[in-house]
Amino acid sequence: MYRLAAFDMDGTLLTPEHRVGPETLAVLNQLVARQITVTFATGRHYLDAQPIMAQLGLQGFLITGNGTRIYDRHGQCLQATDLPPDIAEAVIHSHWQTSAGMHVFRDEGWLTESATPAMLQAHHLSGFGYQLTDPRRLPAFGNSKICFVGEHEELQSLLGRLRVYFGEQVDLCFSAYDCLEVLPAGCNKGSALALLSGHLNVTLDECMAFGDAMNDKEMLASVGHGVVMGNALPQLKALLPQLPVIGHCETQAVAHYLAHWLRSPHVPYTPV
Repeated sequence: MYRLAAFDMDGTLLTPEHRVGPETLAVLNQLVARQITVTFATGRHYLDAQPIMAQLGLQGFLITGNGTRIYDRHGQCLQATDLPPDIAEAVIHSHWQTSAGMHVFRDEGWLTESATPAMLQAHHLSGFGYQLTDPRRLPAFGNSKICFVGEHEELQSLLGRLRVYFGEQVDLCFSAYDCLEVLPAGCNKGSALALLSGHLNVTLDECMAFGDAMNDKEMLASVGHGVVMGNALPQLKALLPQLPVIGHCETQAVAHYLAHWLRSPHVPYTPV
C-alpha cells in the first residue's frame, strides 16, 4: 500500500479552468480517510497553493515553487532553497535577447515589470496576483525562482543561451509549454519529495505521484508509482515511457484512476 500521494496541480489535479472537480475532491478525501498523506507538488507559490488546499478542506503537505519550498500541514516551512545571489543577479540583469516576460518569485510574492492580466485567470481560486516592479531593483538574495513566459520557440532559443551561460549552476525546465523556469541547481519536485518523505519516515517506494510537465519528471521517475497524464507534454511521455499514461485533466482522470485503484489495487487500469 502506498503511504503518500503527490499531485501536480495545473494540468493534473486541476481542470483546464483551474478548478478541482467534485470527483477529484471526493477521491482526495478517500485517500485521507485511508491515512494516505496527500501532498500538492506544484510550481505555484505558497500564497497561491495554500488557499486552494484550504478551500478544499484538506490539510496536506505542500511542495511549492517546483521544489524550492516545502511546508507541513500547518504552514510551517520545512525547507527553503533560493537561487544563489550571484546567479539571480546575472539572470535578472543580463540582456537575454528575448521578448519573453520575466517573472521573479520571492516569499513575499510574484513580481514582474509587465502587466499580463490573462495570466491571472489561472489564480482565480486564490486571488494570487503579480506585483508590478522593476526586477532590476530587487535584492539579489531571497529569489526562489525566475520564470520566462512567452512563445515556446522563443523560449527554446532562450534555453540554449541560458545553458551556455550558466552550465550546471542552475536547473532549467519547462513547467508549461509557454513557461521556462530557472531554479537552484538540484532543486526540483523529486528532490523536494525525497526530503519530505524522509521527514515523514516514508520511503520513495511508498509514494505515488501524478504529473504532466517537465517539472514533474524527477518526481515521477523517483517514486514507487509514477503516473503521467494523457495531456502531458510529449517530451515527458518520451522520457518516461515505462510509466502508465491515463486520461486528460479535463475529465478528472486522476479521480477515475484513484477510484479504480482504491477499489481494485491489483487490477490493471484502462483509461476512459
